[in-house]
Amino acid sequence: IRDTKAIRRIKQILADNLVHQAMFVVGINSAFRASDLVGIKVSDIQDGRITVREQKTSKIRTVTLNPATQEIISQLIQSRHLSSDHFLFSGQRGRYTVNYVNALVKRWCNEVGLSGNYGSHSLRKTWGYHQRTTFKVDLPLLMRAYGHSSQAQTLTYLCIEEREVQDIYLNTL
Repeated sequence: IRDTKAIRRIKQILADNLVHQAMFVVGINSAFRASDLVGIKVSDIQDGRITVREQKTSKIRTVTLNPATQEIISQLIQSRHLSSDHFLFSGQRGRYTVNYVNALVKRWCNEVGLSGNYGSHSLRKTWGYHQRTTFKVDLPLLMRAYGHSSQAQTLTYLCIEEREVQDIYLNTL
């Protein structure tokens, strides 16, 4: 989700559902895969960090939470009276599934008028895109944060377009 206005609009439409709002905020601020996002338990959150064993790679990954993410997680835990063994993202039917998150992200993006193919993985990609474009984080650092084995994989994730490549030739030395 490249458009920061769309991100703000999604947060606004989720204001009435703290679980969904928290999932969106954690998703776009942590770069967790959806399978790891839905597996977060309250006990995985300590000292402003979330530590999980990645489902895909079996590696332990620790993410430091920014203040906004810490705040919404704290609100969610307090409002739902979650104990350490509870999943952070769950509903009446239990823990959220990747398919459910995928459907939610598609719906949210549609509701704010975004066209394209959005899904649960869009949260992870949104994080990287804005780290690169908004915060000017270097590619090798993003590659490491994602746990990618090649820069090509990270470039694909970040949706770098030919226009951007051509624009760098306009930089004057």
